[in-house]
Amino acid sequence: MELIIARWLHILAGITWIGLLYYFNFVQAVALPKAKADSTAAGITKHVAPLALLWFRWAAAVTWIMGAYYLERGHIGIGNAFLFQGTAAVIGIGAWLGTIMLFNVWVLIWPNQKKVLGLVQADDAAKAKAARIAFLASRTNTMLSIPMLFFMITGSAAHGLPHMM
Repeated sequence: MELIIARWLHILAGITWIGLLYYFNFVQAVALPKAKADSTAAGITKHVAPLALLWFRWAAAVTWIMGAYYLERGHIGIGNAFLFQGTAAVIGIGAWLGTIMLFNVWVLIWPNQKKVLGLVQADDAAKAKAARIAFLASRTNTMLSIPMLFFMITGSAAHGLPHMM
């Protein structure tokens, strides 16, 4: 039962994380320039983006923590996965991709978005640089999300771990 709950939390947080990642890259990134053009961007940058980023970064953290817990308690072993040992190698690739994505969220995206959104003091040049870094890290995560999901699902199935469906 404990593993089912851990997996459920991992999947729910992961859906939230990746859903918000896709929202930022496929909806907000397209809509924001249009909103700036008609002077309606303030609602997005002041109210929507900070709240979405709050959910985004904590969903990333919960996804990773629950995934690590699930690996360890599911008899795969987090060490086996991260060192690509034996049959844990496949899920380990997914775990590493998820770890890189988590790093991007907390070390590249969030600190730079705080500058872009004006939550941290920055001049226009720093904001432009921060926007570029956050954009590239977010796009990188979007691209990594596809193989990450593939390897996590494939690796989980290979181990006969409890399935949700």
